[in-house]
Amino acid sequence: MKKILIFGMIMVISVAMLMTSCKKDKVKKDEDKVLTDAVTDIDGNSYDAVKLGNQVWMAENLRTTRYADGTSIPEGEMPSTGSPFRYAPHGNPSNVSTYGYLYNWRAVMHESNGSNTNPSHVQGVCPEGWHVPSNAEWTALLDYMKTQPEYVAGGNAEHLAKALTVNWGWNTSDEADAPGNNPSSNNATGFSALPAGCFHYFGDYPSFGYNASFWTATAHDTYENTAYYRNINYGMANVQEDSGDTFLGFSVRCVKD
Repeated sequence: MKKILIFGMIMVISVAMLMTSCKKDKVKKDEDKVLTDAVTDIDGNSYDAVKLGNQVWMAENLRTTRYADGTSIPEGEMPSTGSPFRYAPHGNPSNVSTYGYLYNWRAVMHESNGSNTNPSHVQGVCPEGWHVPSNAEWTALLDYMKTQPEYVAGGNAEHLAKALTVNWGWNTSDEADAPGNNPSSNNATGFSALPAGCFHYFGDYPSFGYNASFWTATAHDTYENTAYYRNINYGMANVQEDSGDTFLGFSVRCVKD
């Protein structure tokens, strides 16, 4: 009887140790995915990053006021396709520290030509050693996410928006698997997309709290002064691919070279 009790105690301890080991491994894996203070821009702003597949993405919106070569990016008040401008989200400078700046495409590219290669090889507004992702790089990110069950919502491989978005700040939605529906389950990737909205046609700031829109380095192949961007909407489960006029102001995420 004593031997049985001792054997039982050993088994319980062994299982507990195994469970603790597995838990530690999972925590370590999650910690390894997020890179704290991975890059610092020319203004001294530091950004966390996240490793997803073979890519390392900024986990915060860009908020630099200068290019890596020291050239200033002017603050804008009206739309422009010919001059680079940055805008404070919702027209409020106090939002910049959290939401980053909104940039028109001219500011994003810094005189570079459009690219849809992977990687884009367009440094643009990004810090040294980082670049503006092409539309193809965004596609690669989403294709990777589709292979990871923890990033897919509701069993639908196209429902990836929740895994990319922060769990606060979104307008409420009843749409299943949308960022605004049960946001506490958002952000499985650590990408932390923020609903910074955009700078719009008439010099206004719609969609704050409703959309996270990110410029790509890819120009439209048919329409002049038009480029591709990716959009995440509070009430939609998928990440949308769209194109818009280059005078629009959107958020920017950089990818490590």
